[in-house]
Amino acid sequence: MRWDNLTNDAEAGAPALFAANAVTTRTIDTPEFRGITFHEIRARSIVNRVPGASRMPFEWTVNPYRGCTHACVYCFARKTHSYLDLDTGLGFDSQIVVKVNAPELLRRELASPRWRGDHIAMGTNVDCYQRAEGRYQLMPGILSALAERANPFSILTKGTLILRDLELLRRASRVTDVGVSVSVGFTDRELWRTVEPGTPSPERRLDVVRTLTSHGIPCGVLMAPVIPFLGDSPEQLRATVRAIAESGATSVTPLVLHLRPGAREWFTGWLTEHHPRLLRRYDALYEGGAYAPKWYQRRITGMVHDLAAEYGIGPYEPGAHRNLPAREPEPPAAPEPAQLSLL
Repeated sequence: MRWDNLTNDAEAGAPALFAANAVTTRTIDTPEFRGITFHEIRARSIVNRVPGASRMPFEWTVNPYRGCTHACVYCFARKTHSYLDLDTGLGFDSQIVVKVNAPELLRRELASPRWRGDHIAMGTNVDCYQRAEGRYQLMPGILSALAERANPFSILTKGTLILRDLELLRRASRVTDVGVSVSVGFTDRELWRTVEPGTPSPERRLDVVRTLTSHGIPCGVLMAPVIPFLGDSPEQLRATVRAIAESGATSVTPLVLHLRPGAREWFTGWLTEHHPRLLRRYDALYEGGAYAPKWYQRRITGMVHDLAAEYGIGPYEPGAHRNLPAREPEPPAAPEPAQLSLL
């Protein structure tokens, strides 16, 4: 594996995050981690700058893990495993890189005179509250380091394990801006079981929203991904938005499925097995690249925002608070095809 090639920005010529001799590989034979291999490393840096061309609403991220046991078949981060010569399919789901020194490294980097106290986003690449966090418990140290410096931050997660750190989040929110978003793209249980097999159920994730908001931590929902032809019917969108509203979420922000290289191949394999009749429709919808056409995205966004207004919640508004969901770069405009049936 090309450990020396795992860099902050995954670009050739950038300094390696860790050396090959700093890797310890562990296979743990317990039911919750059966089939999972952990590669424990001591990273050289932990606060990463988002590339300048990105339209993300934040500039800095912290990612204590690479790879994710949530095993979401559409995960856009799958491609990053190829930088280590690791498989972007099952390897991404089962070969987890753990930056075991993340908390101490973050303390050091936040204390640097060069650090200006900018907002830090977490969970924007892979989930920082995936199952591995139950074993390695990196987030309590990370949250404590941020709170000690009163450094603003946000978290995006599908993991219920975030509730373990409820008191740490409350303490941090008393000294700095803290934002939390939970990702729930749909409430269809059959779809969830096949497309997000390693995640807590949508209902359990919405229970996280209820708990956080009831303890004074505003929590929005990133309704992502909205999956074409499988989770985008008016009835499905209504059911999902209604459940989000009932959870007490402060906002709902829809994001249509995008299929980058690495994720696209894995998702297409899943589609071939479970919904082969949809292959041609996906080829037509995504013929322009990784993103669905803008007319389709506008349609979904408009429907979700109308439903949100009906149920008394609003879309995410930048500046309202620091509850920042991960957003993908806006795709190029494309004309609406005349004959493409969506429903």
